[in-house]
Amino acid sequence: MTPNTGITPKFHPEITPPLEELEAQERRLVFRRFTHDDAWALGSLLVEMARERQAPVAIDIHRAGQQLFHAALPGSTPDNDAWIARKRRVVERYGASSYVVGARFRAKGTSFEESSRLDPDTYAAHGGSFPINVEGVGIIGAVTVSGLPQWEDHRFVVEAVGEFLSKE
Repeated sequence: MTPNTGITPKFHPEITPPLEELEAQERRLVFRRFTHDDAWALGSLLVEMARERQAPVAIDIHRAGQQLFHAALPGSTPDNDAWIARKRRVVERYGASSYVVGARFRAKGTSFEESSRLDPDTYAAHGGSFPINVEGVGIIGAVTVSGLPQWEDHRFVVEAVGEFLSKE
């Protein structure tokens, strides 16, 4: 795995699941609650998984505008923190994972950068930020990973959230 170079992550349509499958992930991965302790446990799980895979990632968990967890593993760079902020803002604005938002634009034959009319220095609809959706409450934050190609960032977060929820 190579560190993030600050270059826009490449999109690989051949490995991307259908939009319906991506949206089903969000409907399935819903938290019963999300506390500071949950943020620590989920963030620690992500760090453990990243270390096992020697993934050069930065990890961030925000809830209601507050950063509850952040870690930068070897090989990650300050660019990863900038990507995290941009991807998280997409989740906060659109109420869906950053990868799903990008996929929705691609499904319309365009791109987020071309059609959203949002500043690309502030928003990035690239994989890696996933909504923290609490049952009966809605989306209260996001868990974000940056450092891998966008599909791998997305898949990594989804895997970790799924594992965390299976233990709840």
